[in-house]
Amino acid sequence: MSELYIRVAEDESEEPMEIPSEDDGTVLLSSVAAQFPGACGLRYRNPESQCMRGVRLVEGVLHAPENEWGNLVYVVNYPKGETDNKRKMEEIDAASAVKIKRGFQKTSDLIVLGLPWKTTEQDLKDYFSTFGEVIMVQVKRDAKTGNSKGFGFVRFSDYETQTKVIAQRHMIDGRWCDCKLPNSKACPDEPMRSRKIFVGRCTEDMTTDELRQYFMQYGEVTDVFIPKPFRAFAFVTFADDQVAQALCGEDLIIKGVSVHISNAEPKHNNIHQLVPNFPGGSASLAAMFARSQYQFPSSHV
Repeated sequence: MSELYIRVAEDESEEPMEIPSEDDGTVLLSSVAAQFPGACGLRYRNPESQCMRGVRLVEGVLHAPENEWGNLVYVVNYPKGETDNKRKMEEIDAASAVKIKRGFQKTSDLIVLGLPWKTTEQDLKDYFSTFGEVIMVQVKRDAKTGNSKGFGFVRFSDYETQTKVIAQRHMIDGRWCDCKLPNSKACPDEPMRSRKIFVGRCTEDMTTDELRQYFMQYGEVTDVFIPKPFRAFAFVTFADDQVAQALCGEDLIIKGVSVHISNAEPKHNNIHQLVPNFPGGSASLAAMFARSQYQFPSSHV
């Protein structure tokens, strides 16, 4: 007599496993428990009434209903206490998984760069609330004048909202703004943003003191450098890199002249490859920029 197998599953919706029967057509409870630890019996759904029926169990031996196992799927029975405990453990595991996932996906304060000077915190909240729940907004202002510094911060309650906001540019009060994660010690591989800006279209009558005085309205200025001989540009260094980044791309009026602000890159970015392309480029000019610790922004070479 060939060995007969019956189909057994832990739940009707799960894929069944085949359990071997004995020579007399019965199935040992121990055979079921070997694959489903803790099993105390089997049940099946009656094809006619669609009600669940129990399989007869006598001294550890399961007997086929009406002497025929058929092609039905038999569902494992567990003691009631164990079933409840198993359900609770599954719920706890699911809750823990969600908690762990959220733990790894906490939202952060995002910096909003390029804000128009007129933008208020309410304006920021109204704009970003269209993406999701906003739990914090702040426009950075000068401590003395109260004027906006051109950047701010926003934080969302939902990590997916944060990801969506970072992935695109934002038109706020008529100006394109960028929303990014600020530099953090928790992300050592992320390059530090420069605290230095390149001021183009300067006039020869602008002095370092005048430039310092002008840019101090946006934040603390630590250095101002005007190359000699004069070459119509200057470099300004802020104490806060966020201030420098907020000013990049702006056209400002200094002494009645429109100057353009852009990034200033560190000297280690191959300055000697850039200098020959600049009008009047020379070894002496390269040396001057090496001393100044700056190089021309790529948009000006």
